[in-house]
Amino acid sequence: MSAFRDIVVVLDDTAASEIRLELAVAIAQRHDAHLTGFSALGMLMPARPYMQPLTYSQVETLPASQMLNWSAGSLPASPQTSQQAAEKAERIEAAFRIRLRSSAVRGEWKMAGDNVSETLVRQARHADLTIFGQVDPNHPPPPRGRQLLEDVLMTSGRPVLVVPYIGRYETAGTKVLVGWNNSREAARAMSDAMPMLAKAESVMVLEATPAVRKATTDHDAGADVVRHLARHGINARSSRTVIVDISAADALLSHAADMSADLLVVGGYGHSRLRELILGGVTHGLLQHMTLPVLMSH
Repeated sequence: MSAFRDIVVVLDDTAASEIRLELAVAIAQRHDAHLTGFSALGMLMPARPYMQPLTYSQVETLPASQMLNWSAGSLPASPQTSQQAAEKAERIEAAFRIRLRSSAVRGEWKMAGDNVSETLVRQARHADLTIFGQVDPNHPPPPRGRQLLEDVLMTSGRPVLVVPYIGRYETAGTKVLVGWNNSREAARAMSDAMPMLAKAESVMVLEATPAVRKATTDHDAGADVVRHLARHGINARSSRTVIVDISAADALLSHAADMSADLLVVGGYGHSRLRELILGGVTHGLLQHMTLPVLMSH
């Protein structure tokens, strides 16, 4: 795949969403891609709505499905909050369409209802890339949006690009750092990132190994990756480092800062436990502390 032709960007009512849209448009222009703007009413509800305590008689007459929602802190939205969410959605869609026209990017708008995760996973499966924003811990999303990234990353079979909630990113993919540990996830991420790598000015493949797991062989796996990329016309370099006293996520972010990278490509790790998606330590650490856009695949 020489270019991304079909991109989805997830938008909300935060300031970071506007920056994310700018980056999505820039990537779409660079790849001559169709850009789909996606949002959902469930993502635009108040994050912590005030809940009026129920009387005993109300509890007695509440349907079982709503009782479960109430106990989880997510009663069906009131008419007022639903109207507020609808108005937010209209403003986001209008801003998206204006941005498309001004940038001459082809695109369309998709709005989901309550089944946010299911709808977005289905959308992502026939897209080349889905662009998310990093969760702002000071302004967490409403309940229906809190596992959205994990759901798409772990179940869609497609790559995601996560943009930090702090900072402005006019481009991603000029200087690329590829985190390599010879895993299936790393191989998948590198393959999915080929359109970015093919257009990059520089690509560094970093083989980062924890000291406690240092390989007994001197074989340079990164060099093998560089030769593979060269056969695709991509001029890359490799580097090796042993991780001591810091996490793998911090080691990757530190190396990215040293080379002024504007994109980090890594495998996305995790597993399912009792139908709950659990992210691996490196993936979780990157999503918490990221300082540049990160492309992940599982």
